[in-house]
Amino acid sequence: MYLALLVIFLQCSELHAEGKVFTFNGVEIKVEPHGKVKNGAPMSIICHADISKNSDFQLQYNFTIFKDRKLVFMSISDKEDARYEIPVAKSSDTGDYECRVKADRKLVFSRTIYVWVAGMTKPILTADKKEVLEGEVVKLRCELPEEVPPLEFFFRKIKTNSEPIEKRVAEQNQNFSEMEYFVEAGDNILQFDCFGKRQVRSGWDSSQHSNKTLVTVKEPFIRPTLITRPSNNITEGDQIEFECSTVAAQMRGIEIIFQKNRTILNSVRDKKFLKYSTIATQEDSGEYLCKVEQGAVSKTTKMNVFVSELFPKPTLSASMTKLDESKDLILNCSINSLRRANFSILRKSSSGDILLKKSRVLAIKVNVNDTGSYTCKAEVKGIVKESKPVRISVYAPVSKPTLSVVSGSPEVVLGKPLQLICHSVMGTPPITFTFYKGDEIKKNVTNDTYATFLDEDIGLNDNGGYKCDARNNHSSGVKTSNILNVTVIVPIRDASLGSVPYGEVEVGSDTAFLCSVKEGSWPIDFKFFKKTDREVLLHEVREYSDRTIWHKKTMKRKDTGTYYCMASNRASVDVRSRPITISVILAAWQKGVIAAFVLTAMAGAGAVALWWFLRKKKKAKGPSMEMSGSALAPNLTSEKLTRPPSDGNYYSGSGYIEDNENHMKSTDESKDSVENRHSQRIYGHPDAT
Repeated sequence: MYLALLVIFLQCSELHAEGKVFTFNGVEIKVEPHGKVKNGAPMSIICHADISKNSDFQLQYNFTIFKDRKLVFMSISDKEDARYEIPVAKSSDTGDYECRVKADRKLVFSRTIYVWVAGMTKPILTADKKEVLEGEVVKLRCELPEEVPPLEFFFRKIKTNSEPIEKRVAEQNQNFSEMEYFVEAGDNILQFDCFGKRQVRSGWDSSQHSNKTLVTVKEPFIRPTLITRPSNNITEGDQIEFECSTVAAQMRGIEIIFQKNRTILNSVRDKKFLKYSTIATQEDSGEYLCKVEQGAVSKTTKMNVFVSELFPKPTLSASMTKLDESKDLILNCSINSLRRANFSILRKSSSGDILLKKSRVLAIKVNVNDTGSYTCKAEVKGIVKESKPVRISVYAPVSKPTLSVVSGSPEVVLGKPLQLICHSVMGTPPITFTFYKGDEIKKNVTNDTYATFLDEDIGLNDNGGYKCDARNNHSSGVKTSNILNVTVIVPIRDASLGSVPYGEVEVGSDTAFLCSVKEGSWPIDFKFFKKTDREVLLHEVREYSDRTIWHKKTMKRKDTGTYYCMASNRASVDVRSRPITISVILAAWQKGVIAAFVLTAMAGAGAVALWWFLRKKKKAKGPSMEMSGSALAPNLTSEKLTRPPSDGNYYSGSGYIEDNENHMKSTDESKDSVENRHSQRIYGHPDAT
């Protein structure tokens, strides 16, 4: 029975569980109060679950609230709402909020809302000192105790009647920052404050300014006092005295410096005052500065001093500033409206001024070494003033210039530039040189002792007419050089080579080689070469002509080869001809000797053969045949001479001699014809002229 009741209970429970159905319609999140939340006000983040059920039953809800994706609130409740209460909102509570609700394995997310807590808490400022000396450092600390980094801090140094000096510090990991301020001279009472900023989505949020912190500044020493004696109406020659003083709480480390412009005139250490005196001159007019320094503190006092002129600078005048040597020069030193003074005339030198005379006037007879700058000095009541320098130039006359070619030889290759130099041994510089080509001025040059001229327009007819002038400031005037004649060298052009006979030359005969050029200045160097494995120089000669002939005696078979010639002159350009080929052949008589020797050898060989044949036949036929053989011998001999043997190695001697004679004759005639023809070619060909 109990078992039956248990089964019935379980079935009922299962039916009851199967009847609980719900669904999330959505999850909403909102903030109270609505809109922008003020810093310090209470704030609530409310999460609401909108659920539909098939019956009235209880559910457990798990609420979680996130700010900027970080968990800030959790709650488990059977209610459909959860509240995240923030009693005092801070700017750090600004951010993106999101709610998640989980019930019976179902999880739903709300939308994200942005909450802006406007304003920041007021920062707290503290200083490590309330009283400091000039030159010391004040350390400040600014804190935003309820804010969360990153933050930016701004420190301000506030002085009376001046704009605050602001400094910025960014802090990424802490809600406070520190800053040091240097206390300068003149900072009597200082105030400091600070404020903070943080970046939000809409821009920057700023805090209020902190409390103002007051710092009192004390002087380690007072600003220096600068006085002069006499205090006014200072004139050149007066004794002037400066005194610079201060009052300090502690003299150790005190330094007093006295300056004019940037020049330090005097200085003292660990003393309350400084003195400096001098004889006043007009150059002493200007601004003076007294500076007192101790550690990092520096204070200055300035004063302008005017020194009246006792007398003006003297003036040096010269009778002449440019004059010939051996002329008289008078120098006169004077001062306007003042006659009584101690005068001296000096000459300037790199090693120091040279005193010439203690007088107002100096008269000398000058030479070239007196060229230079001269001044005079005047002294009144210990004040010495110097005049402006006067430049005196003494001139020696120029000597007759010499004109020459820079390369040394008075000649130039056609088309090449010609450089001339004009030089005067004597004469005080600067010297002006003028170059002439014919009567035409080509160039003016001012130099010390020489000048050069480059003529790049050289023609075939430019064979002379160069000269130059030289002059300086001497009264003697212009000196002219001798006329320089320059030879224009025409380079070699188009060399050609010919020979007589041309082409073939008999052994033992002579050959004439003719080398000629179309253009070129004389003398001309001719060279004859034969080409072998290397170039062999056969003959060279210098001719005052455009051609030359070289006779080569007794030609040999080894003289067969290729020949060419080369021509050059003072233009230093080698011009090479086209090559010609010479073949050395046997002479006619040599050919006849060879032919006779061959015929004789053939005739002897024929006689021996005939004798051998007859003897053999005689032995075979006996005496009867010998008798008949004597009658037939002429016929057999004639038959043998007129009919060649079957092996083809036999030639008719008479026919060979006749042909050889005809060949030599034709060769001689051909040679004569070739010699005549090539002789005409050498002397009549256009290249040979």
